[in-house]
Amino acid sequence: MKLGFLVDLNLCMGCKGCEVACKVENDVPLSSWRLRVKYIDIGTFPDTSRSFTPLRCNHCENAPCERICPVSALHYLENGIVNVDSERCIGCAGCMMACPYGAIYMDPETNTADKCTYCAHRIESGMMPACVVVCPVEANIFGDVEDDHSHISQYIMAHQGGVQVRKPEKHTDPKHYYVGGGTYTLDPLAHQRLEGHNLFNNITHLKHNGDPHHGVLDRFLAPFTSHGTHDNKSFMNFDNTHEQEGGH
Repeated sequence: MKLGFLVDLNLCMGCKGCEVACKVENDVPLSSWRLRVKYIDIGTFPDTSRSFTPLRCNHCENAPCERICPVSALHYLENGIVNVDSERCIGCAGCMMACPYGAIYMDPETNTADKCTYCAHRIESGMMPACVVVCPVEANIFGDVEDDHSHISQYIMAHQGGVQVRKPEKHTDPKHYYVGGGTYTLDPLAHQRLEGHNLFNNITHLKHNGDPHHGVLDRFLAPFTSHGTHDNKSFMNFDNTHEQEGGH
């Protein structure tokens, strides 16, 4: 058995229900994510569209994170899942630097590495990952890629030529696949910057920062310049004069 994941990007509508379900199911701390949904805008106004891409651990068959871990905290399960043993992890963050997909984060509460495990605890109980269950359009497809009769295998065979993986040049042999969406969502280098459509088109520079003849003390005393000129001595006596005039 070799478990794999497939996302049909033609179905994904960006509801981010999978993000929330993953966070709740795995008790992921604030500011950390096992699963995140990336979106990009494609085209030029008014002919534009928005594409969504769920990103999670790819559970590579040739996983750099598993090889680099000095204490085998990241290890393979018999079903192909790259699991994390938080009790063995020493927090060296080597796996974070080795992962080409940015799928591993450091838990701020335990100071140990964590990531998507395909909800290995649910798989062990015969259930599907939380993100698969919650998806309202069934864009997430999970199963045994070595079983020709499984849903994911039949989906891959039905979309031959249209199945993609992230960063195939890394030769990690990921078991996370995508269908649809084109190359823009999976390959950042596929984008082109069109002249005249950037966020900042006319970049200018200041000739100088403020008045070169205006010192710090002058800026501080600016509200009082209408009462006459001031120097360092008058500034030191300003508080005493103010208290006498105010009667405090």
